[in-house]
Amino acid sequence: MAIVFPSLIWRQKSRIMKGKQIEFANVQLSNDNPFVLFGGLNVLESRELSLRVAETFKVVCEDLDIPLVFKASFDKANRSSIESFRGPGLEDGIRWLEDIKEQLSLPIITDVHEIAQVKPVAEVADVIQLPAFLSRQTDLIAAMAATNRPINIKKAQFLAPEEMIYILRKFASLGNNKLIICERGSIYGYKNLVVDMLGLSVMKDFEYPLIFDVTHSLQQPGGLAGAAGGRRMYVAQLAKAGLSQGLAGLFLEAHPNPSEALCDGPSALKIDRLRPFLEQMKELDYLIKSQLPIDTA
Repeated sequence: MAIVFPSLIWRQKSRIMKGKQIEFANVQLSNDNPFVLFGGLNVLESRELSLRVAETFKVVCEDLDIPLVFKASFDKANRSSIESFRGPGLEDGIRWLEDIKEQLSLPIITDVHEIAQVKPVAEVADVIQLPAFLSRQTDLIAAMAATNRPINIKKAQFLAPEEMIYILRKFASLGNNKLIICERGSIYGYKNLVVDMLGLSVMKDFEYPLIFDVTHSLQQPGGLAGAAGGRRMYVAQLAKAGLSQGLAGLFLEAHPNPSEALCDGPSALKIDRLRPFLEQMKELDYLIKSQLPIDTA
């Protein structure tokens, strides 16, 4: 049964709305609207598993009236070890994502790592993702901007929030203002990431939709032998902290059996906990966005 809240229209009309809204595939994404879930798998492991996970996300999100964009990578090109699983590759991966999009009527987000991947991905994906480690690669940005697709920009772990303005300006100068900023934690010493909640406010001042990648922020880079560790036991706590800042969306990866996931299992939510997790996130999102802002300047 869906959780039904009174409309937020009264709140939105009670003040001048600040910030841009991006629309695609019947999704309206802004920092003032109810949050959108960018959810799915870290990497496409098989066509069957991908469809099953996407269907689970779809059923839960439809029941809770949460807009969903399905996420999965066809290639994990920045793995620590040469032995790490990378995914099915571009050709099979795009075909599987297209199957999910057509069979389940879901918008799709996936990432690119090379200029040659941009055009074929743009033919299927509703949103194209710029990976964190590549977020300053100007030639890749130019190719992505030319698609005129909405772009999800992962903030690099080594960038301060203030530095994101230069990446936004790159895209804008190339004619694409359909931009989403994605927080995914910052490097803090060795094998640790932290999330600066004040940094979220800094990036919201840029007025583009801001989403929070909670599962990647739980990573412990290099925490395992040749792979990242993670702290999925804290996923609800960290997600609540992020949504308490009033965000456009939440980025979340889940898996039926995280201990057997082929990539980033230690950070993934157990998919059988997806419904109670999202129930709480929706309640919190409504509470935060139903409050009028306090001027403390």
